[in-house]
Amino acid sequence: MKLEAENLTFSYGAKKILDNIGFSVAEGEFVSLLGPSGSGKSTVLKLLTGVLKGEKGKIRIDGREIRDPSGRFAYMPQNDLLFPWKTILDNVCLYGQIHGSLEAMRKEARGYLSEFGLAGYEDCYPSQLSGGMRQRAAFLRTALCQADILLLDEPFGALDVITRGEMQDWLLHLRRKFERTVILVTHDMDEAIYLSDRILILNQSPAGIVDEILIDAEVRDREWLYSQGQLRRKIYGRIMGRADAGSAQSRQGPEEEAHGVMQRKRNER
Repeated sequence: MKLEAENLTFSYGAKKILDNIGFSVAEGEFVSLLGPSGSGKSTVLKLLTGVLKGEKGKIRIDGREIRDPSGRFAYMPQNDLLFPWKTILDNVCLYGQIHGSLEAMRKEARGYLSEFGLAGYEDCYPSQLSGGMRQRAAFLRTALCQADILLLDEPFGALDVITRGEMQDWLLHLRRKFERTVILVTHDMDEAIYLSDRILILNQSPAGIVDEILIDAEVRDREWLYSQGQLRRKIYGRIMGRADAGSAQSRQGPEEEAHGVMQRKRNER
């Protein structure tokens, strides 16, 4: 397994937010965390990065436990957080500037500008770009960190519905070309269905994982997404805590499901 989280528990003061959460993510898998507001989805990401310290629990990458903030994760928040006084190229190369590899990262970034829809805008400033373009720049900055695992915390949540849909299409295309291990936090059921290999559903805090849903589709497009009414109903029922909603598939353990997803991917190549 690429990532294993075991018994993650966290409280804000006297209020318990997460209660013994555990899950696994395979190499190259895209997993979404979906649940009601306040269920601790973003807290999970902050525990993984080491920004927050849990009361208990273990985090392992490639079988080795990590205890402190790790460069193995790259975190992208909802807001793009681009520096307004820096050009787009300087913004996306911030990691290289901090770590003394600016020129090498500039060269690498220029090779990705077209793929990220930013060719010709490298010398522009954030105020000159649309919201979607700024988010693509923020995503490129995250990807250039060269971390093993990308943590996306509602990266399209601040965008209008049309731009958000365009960004989802763009990310779906991008992940087919660049196989990265990704954990996405979202409130959007359609976004989770559209992008994910698996969806982990959290209940209200103190949160645990109440269901794991495998999204196994050879072809994904908007028509396919719009036809997933039954799956939406099941997911919505589980988020709302209805026991009769059932699982969208036969249940397996997280490691077995993750392994199954990646095995099917390898067989399709």
